[in-house]
Amino acid sequence: MPLAFSLISAAAKLQSNGEGQSVDVSASETRTFFCQLTITEQIEQESLDVSIWGSPDGQQFGKKPLLKIPQQFYCGTTKMVLDISARPEVKFLRATWELNRWGRVAPTPMFVAALDLIEVPAMRPAGAVVSQS
Repeated sequence: MPLAFSLISAAAKLQSNGEGQSVDVSASETRTFFCQLTITEQIEQESLDVSIWGSPDGQQFGKKPLLKIPQQFYCGTTKMVLDISARPEVKFLRATWELNRWGRVAPTPMFVAALDLIEVPAMRPAGAVVSQS
């Protein structure tokens, strides 16, 4: 069964820079994940930057993200693939986000968003026979 989890929980109201909880992905077989950032609410003149970070211990997440999702300004869905198969030391993932607002000062920035990851299942080897029952 492929792993499925959220790095930003559904309908999270983001009003300041922050980071999510770390998630243990050491049980992943493929170490490749389909990432979906969904923004359902936002206000004008603001941006959201989301990145995914990796760690061997769930504590130290290094200096560079594994994946940076393109900067977002509006409601919608952005999909990307995160492949950590070449990074065996990564056992934990977490998301960080940065909000920026320009123009009018008030109100503070606000996005309602979620970041869901689903493990991409392993593909059958070429030439594999599939039984038809």
